[in-house]
Amino acid sequence: MPITTCIFDAYGTLFDVSAAARQAAAEPEFSRLQDRWAELAQHWRLKQLQYTWLRAITDAHTDFWEVTQDGLDWALEATGLDGDAALRLRLLDLYWQLQAYPEVPAMLRALKDAGLNTAILSNGSPAMLDGAVQSAGLAEVLDDVLSVESVGIFKPDARVYDLVGKRFGCAREEVLFVSSNGWDAAGASGYGFVTAWVNRAGEPVDRMPWKPAHELSDLTTIPDLARG
Repeated sequence: MPITTCIFDAYGTLFDVSAAARQAAAEPEFSRLQDRWAELAQHWRLKQLQYTWLRAITDAHTDFWEVTQDGLDWALEATGLDGDAALRLRLLDLYWQLQAYPEVPAMLRALKDAGLNTAILSNGSPAMLDGAVQSAGLAEVLDDVLSVESVGIFKPDARVYDLVGKRFGCAREEVLFVSSNGWDAAGASGYGFVTAWVNRAGEPVDRMPWKPAHELSDLTTIPDLARG
């Protein structure tokens, strides 16, 4: 069955989640972050994800903005950077303006030119996602931005993946689902999507019952995959 719809995770897939810490570290007033920004960014992202999983399995849902703040607070304490209210505020502000990876605009444009549906499916709250999409200038090459907030649970719950078929009226086999998160690509594979894992860091494949159909180092070849 040909691919008709290309769905993308947002954070870490289209948007560089390390950009906020990296940019803050380059600003003179936050010089003490210069040698710690990569460690901070790694802790922040990991805790952000862990908190989504824990909230999902304990039925304690909250929006992704609260999870993002909780993850940052843990990361700041873990790296000895807590207590700096100005740094915390700046990092959170920058998270609303994350940079897209360099290949993203042209890749999405190629999909649209080929007549394919394009959308984001993300744990992010609608306001956060809108901020990132507008900041990166991607609104014209996306048909929709789907948030887990409409179902009240984080990925990889199947109710999140259900949003794609409800929005686009497509079969699962018509969807190319793209994520930088191995667990997300695995969950979407088990759901029935054709999946591409963007493994920018060269990590091992997650030990899950399902594997991604494709493993990529970046998003450049997504239009070729979609065309089959």
